[in-house]
Amino acid sequence: MRTIKDLDIEGKRVFIRCDFNVPQDEFGNITDDRRIRAALQTIRYCIDSDCKVILASHAGRPKGNGYEEKYSLKIVERRLNTLLKIKKALYMAEDVVGPDAKAKAEKLEAGEVLLLENLRFEAGETANDEAFARELASFADIYINDAFGACHRKHASIYAITNFFDKEHRAAGFLMSKEVNFFGKVINNPSRPFIAVVGGSKVSGKLQALTQLIQKVDKVIIGGGMAFTFLKAQGYEIGNSLVENDLLDEARAIMYKAKKRKVKFYLPVDVVVAPEFSEESITKYLPAQEIPEDWMGLDIGPASSRLFREALNDAQTIIWNGPMGVYEMDKFSKGSMMMSHHIAETHATTIVGGGDTADVAQRAGDVDEMTFVSTGGGASLELIEGKKLPGLEALEKE
Repeated sequence: MRTIKDLDIEGKRVFIRCDFNVPQDEFGNITDDRRIRAALQTIRYCIDSDCKVILASHAGRPKGNGYEEKYSLKIVERRLNTLLKIKKALYMAEDVVGPDAKAKAEKLEAGEVLLLENLRFEAGETANDEAFARELASFADIYINDAFGACHRKHASIYAITNFFDKEHRAAGFLMSKEVNFFGKVINNPSRPFIAVVGGSKVSGKLQALTQLIQKVDKVIIGGGMAFTFLKAQGYEIGNSLVENDLLDEARAIMYKAKKRKVKFYLPVDVVVAPEFSEESITKYLPAQEIPEDWMGLDIGPASSRLFREALNDAQTIIWNGPMGVYEMDKFSKGSMMMSHHIAETHATTIVGGGDTADVAQRAGDVDEMTFVSTGGGASLELIEGKKLPGLEALEKE
């Protein structure tokens, strides 16, 4: 994969597609700036090469018909200013490809940076619109994609824009290169035992990834809401727990493949159950076979945590994607927090697949103990599935 280091960028106008889609609290404060920090290496490299730098990103899901205050990147601009500490100016455009962005881009001097407003304020972004992509491309001589967390999307700033840069003028940034190389190396040539810990709410979102992982790992640990589809497939009563009845056969097929390949397959042996999903509801710890008819499982129990810790003891490589329960509510977060601690305490190479999983590791205070924390949940899953990501495909096409 061609990276920014392979291009002659000295003194050029460089458009960097970043992923500044960072979580915020109800007051609009950034709660985790990892994605902003991850982009700094590429941005600083361009500044040090006397480039005129244009940064672009999406945030949230605005409707695509103009400015919406709660989705503005102004808060990102403030954090970037604090983190970059550049000698020259960092400007913020009031629009994406409108008169303000064009005027400010025109006036940029070497070493200066311009951050465009949220790309998704323009409907053309998610529609992968050629005309919108052409306008974005007109800002620069060089295109760099460093938005790993968004490169599974076929959007204008990721896919269509590359039609307006020849092969010698487009490449991956440092973050993108690091993510792709790390996942590729670990998935294709892991130190063994190689263990996959897979959680989250639904089997459907991770079916392909699980099918691929079964071919490559020595053990699979399943937690989260998706575990109940597997438990029901084994004939257990799961009450009102989350289940995908249309995927029971696929769940059985995955367990059969694991058995055939002698891959150890672990499911929760006990669960935290409640009559309803609420911070006020009463809870019980029960064996997985004894979930009452009108109750629902919302987290793994202490016996499951101990079992999973034992399973992780001899690991040399661990890939973790998905929490063990509804971790956003304190009452049902213990299983996910314990799993994070167990993974962090091993001597294995540990890869955390972005999104919610990275959020769990952050809340548990284990991020610094993990070997690698991905910035992209959906993108890392698709890499595991063996899919070609649109963002990477676009960089490589003729």
